[in-house]
Amino acid sequence: MPNDNQPPRRLTRPVLIAAGWLFTVLGVIGLVLPVMPGTVFLILAAWCFSRSSPRFEAWLTGHPKLGPHVLRWRETGAIARRAKLLACGSMAASFLLLTLTSAPPIALATTALCLIASGAYVASRPER
Repeated sequence: MPNDNQPPRRLTRPVLIAAGWLFTVLGVIGLVLPVMPGTVFLILAAWCFSRSSPRFEAWLTGHPKLGPHVLRWRETGAIARRAKLLACGSMAASFLLLTLTSAPPIALATTALCLIASGAYVASRPER
């Protein structure tokens, strides 16, 4: 008897494929624009494809421009120094922008904790 709390399996694959392509597009945009982290989206795309479409996963990991970012992450968990600086700098800038809004203190504190944790994780990853 199926569990009512889980979505039907027939919907999972198309949703993961759609998410994988969305993340791929965002990853490509991120590789072109210096203010958006492209590699993160490519890693997410590869994860979605690995659970939904081996063909799309093989295409992404075998792509001459996009594949090396995903493969480097899978092999070593490495993040390039430039990417670390951009990621941490973007997090700091976004928090500074948030402080200029009328966000309640609990939102500021929660955001600060999440960004600090995320920044610490990014900074702790090995480099190339």
